[in-house]
Amino acid sequence: MGLADASGPRDTQALLSATQAMELRRRDYHMERPLLNQEHLEELGRWGSAPRTRQWQTWLQCSRARAYALLLQHLPVLVWLPRYPVRDWLLGDLLSGLSVAIMQLPQGLAYALLAGLPPVFGLYSSFYPVFIYFLFGTSRHISVVLEVCWKLPQSKVGTVVTAAVAGVVLVVVKLLNDKLQQQLPMPIPGELLTLIGATGISYGMGLKHRFEVDVVGNIPAGLVPPVAPNTQLFSKLVGSAFTIAVVGFAIAISLGKIFALRHAYRVDSNQELVALGLSNLIGGIFQCFPVSCSMSRSLVQESTGGNSQVAGAISSLFILLIIVKLGELFHDLPKAVLAAIIIVNLKGMLRQLSDMRSLWKANRADLLIWLVTFTATILLNLDLGLVVAVIFSLLLVVVRTQMPHYSVLGQVPDTDIYRDVAEYSEAKEVPGVKVFRSSATVYFANAEFYSDALKQRCGVDVDFLISQKKKLLKKQEQLKLKQLQKEEKLQKQAASSKGTSVSINVNTSLEDMRSNNVEDCKMMVSSGDKMEDATASGQEDSKAPDGSTLKALGLPQPDFHSLILDLGALSFVDTVCLKSLKNIFHDFREIEVEVYMAACHSPVVSQLEAGHFFDASITKKHLFASVHDAVTFALQHPRPVPDSPVSVSRPLACRALFC
Repeated sequence: MGLADASGPRDTQALLSATQAMELRRRDYHMERPLLNQEHLEELGRWGSAPRTRQWQTWLQCSRARAYALLLQHLPVLVWLPRYPVRDWLLGDLLSGLSVAIMQLPQGLAYALLAGLPPVFGLYSSFYPVFIYFLFGTSRHISVVLEVCWKLPQSKVGTVVTAAVAGVVLVVVKLLNDKLQQQLPMPIPGELLTLIGATGISYGMGLKHRFEVDVVGNIPAGLVPPVAPNTQLFSKLVGSAFTIAVVGFAIAISLGKIFALRHAYRVDSNQELVALGLSNLIGGIFQCFPVSCSMSRSLVQESTGGNSQVAGAISSLFILLIIVKLGELFHDLPKAVLAAIIIVNLKGMLRQLSDMRSLWKANRADLLIWLVTFTATILLNLDLGLVVAVIFSLLLVVVRTQMPHYSVLGQVPDTDIYRDVAEYSEAKEVPGVKVFRSSATVYFANAEFYSDALKQRCGVDVDFLISQKKKLLKKQEQLKLKQLQKEEKLQKQAASSKGTSVSINVNTSLEDMRSNNVEDCKMMVSSGDKMEDATASGQEDSKAPDGSTLKALGLPQPDFHSLILDLGALSFVDTVCLKSLKNIFHDFREIEVEVYMAACHSPVVSQLEAGHFFDASITKKHLFASVHDAVTFALQHPRPVPDSPVSVSRPLACRALFC
């Protein structure tokens, strides 16, 4: 019994705790706060413009800490090299650097021959720029080297067989790496083993002499001193240099971003531009070719286990060693093996053709950009294709902002959340209130579309109502003027027939008007003065709030009294947007609908103030913190519309009678 009694309170407490937890999970979100427009929000939050930091002042600051920060910013090797995980990455970077270096060796020689230069300059282009990029670059995997397109040579049986065998070996090794990825401490260096084996087989079997297989051949040794560029060539090369710089940077940053996303690190685009610029600047002093990112060698560097820029440094140092001493060891290396390595490592990029299917399902606009870029690059060459792709992308951005998703919002039951009534079946429009939203910012390119979509989605032909209202008011004014002219004519005829009794009748009429408290119409003897009074009286009647209402004029009235513009998607406003918003206020007020705005971000509010958007008729009281605040205020303050036709017509009749 004692044990049971002791356990009873514990069970009860546990039950209560579980019950309380369930209640907390089931408890509805509830908050009470005052209704907030922009004025109240600024007062409550003590809003003030954010202090502006002038960038040039930061640039001119001088201190030891800033100098050290600038050094680390522009020399990234000082940041990542002290943290380099030697035990985990060094072996992979070593093998990767050697594989890339062995590929760079014959290709550099071939590129120099294509350019009509001594082959050794191709090796210089594989050393100086790569080592400079090691110091200043931020991508861990791209390999910097000269990019040249050349015609395929005449195919030979020995060359084709050599390339095919090397390709099969590389594919088999890669399949083994994929299958044994969990068991192997590091990937098998298939490229390096293939190169070593192919060089030995070529030397032993004499492939060059027996089967006419092209080999690397002699590699000259030694370095040349730096030479200043020939300034007389600047004017001739500036156009080509600009094109090469743009295309080279685009390729480098694109591949850098791809590898960065694949391996979860960040590439600094600005620093990449600095690194490529310095690589070409210093390389030019040592008579190197213009360099950029090599797609094939970057893939080789990644696939052979490269983890950082150390792989590039190792490859450049290996090229330096070859230039100085070891070049003759690769005399018999078949070039077909290098071609096989490039093709096998390009399969990852060729697989991107399958992205068309996923882009078709995910984002067809991106697929369109992909197709235009691919087609333009093939048909117009790389530089022109890139220009076409950039221009097309910019135009597509403009077109997409011109076709945003416009929606009328309704309130989700028992919440302060408003969603598109076309997408949410339970979201219902608030009676008397229309909430409108655009999914894109409003600026000069789509402001007119925004206004047209707003008037269309509201279900009211605003422009027709305004034009009809103006016609009726003008017709009403003309009728008044005709009636006044007719009365004046009758009074003249009476004056001419009665002679001296005119002044008595006029005075009597004035006495009658004064007795009836009518002060806005006076009888004058001069006909010109009477015409002025008649025109002024007609204009005053046209501006009368009761006489100019839609109901008084016999026009249909909108089924809502308030319009709320959800401006949460606005990121900026320009002068065209400001004018469009003012026109919306004016037009909807003409048809007796009050307009409010909601959910503007602080920078947008500041731009509205700078553009003098707020005035006596549109104040910050028309701008609310949220859509729900605006809806609540609109329901509490509907615009009064006269219901009785007698109260509307009586002042008009009175004015017509006494004027």
